[in-house]
Amino acid sequence: MRRRAFVAGMAAMMTSPVAAEAQQAGQVPRVGFLANTRSPGTEAFQRGLRELGYVEGQNIIVEWRLAEGRLERLPDLAADLVRLKVDVIVAPAPPYVQAARKATAAIPIIFGLVPDPVTMGLVTSLARPGGNLSGLANNPVEVHGKRVELLKQAIPGLGRVAILTTGGGDDEVREVERAATSLGIQRDMVTVARSDEIDDAFTLMKAKAFGGVIEMSRPLIYAHRQRIAELAVQAGLPMICSARESVEAGCLLYYGASFTDILRRLAQYVDKILKGAKPADLPVEQPTKFEFVINLKTAKALGLTIPPSLLARADQVIE
Repeated sequence: MRRRAFVAGMAAMMTSPVAAEAQQAGQVPRVGFLANTRSPGTEAFQRGLRELGYVEGQNIIVEWRLAEGRLERLPDLAADLVRLKVDVIVAPAPPYVQAARKATAAIPIIFGLVPDPVTMGLVTSLARPGGNLSGLANNPVEVHGKRVELLKQAIPGLGRVAILTTGGGDDEVREVERAATSLGIQRDMVTVARSDEIDDAFTLMKAKAFGGVIEMSRPLIYAHRQRIAELAVQAGLPMICSARESVEAGCLLYYGASFTDILRRLAQYVDKILKGAKPADLPVEQPTKFEFVINLKTAKALGLTIPPSLLARADQVIE
């Protein structure tokens, strides 16, 4: 009798709303998102999910793991996502990709904002990635040289620039140096390894009377784009930025692909993975649309007159 009552009780529990919810929750796909902070990029990814019919907390769960400026935490954050057995990890920039890659060779990893995933060893080829990684590449290296040319055209007398980065040389920095040399522009590296070094960096650049700043694409720089744009104006330094969102924050110029568009498109890869596709079979996509944006309000604050020929080439002029 007691056994029958126990079995009946268990059956009642399994048909109760709580049990039903638990069963349903077990079927909801779980996506890990490894990044630095919440940003327009993370919002774009969420928008991409909604466009595909996903609603967080209902038919998809996103496990956000954010370093909040402490990139040394990335290995632990990536390991936490692996422990949770998420279905796929989204790693929107190289530091996050590397952390996720070291944490797992089994869970699919979707990357973005990677200039050359083949050279980085993330994929075998763009058409057939192989392994557990695929995603969207970022601006090709040549874009960084084009930024030097555009800054020179905006400031015809430009003779010396600062390359704002977070340390170390790579193909992007070398392309900037190559373009600067070909245009007869002197350049110096200005490094900010931590957020508390940003203000001092602009004090230094102002004291050295640089004619302009070329910003490299780095997670730390992107995370503090608003402050960096403000400091550049305060220091009287024309700057060409590495993100579309930075020129909206007050940077003078931007040329390249849209970070938010790339991150929105990452949701499409997640959708394909959740429907059974393998990263090894998903070709890496390249940006197809490049934008040139001028912040005319910033130009006026800097006392610059942008040549009409350059204004005519802009896809957008912010006034």
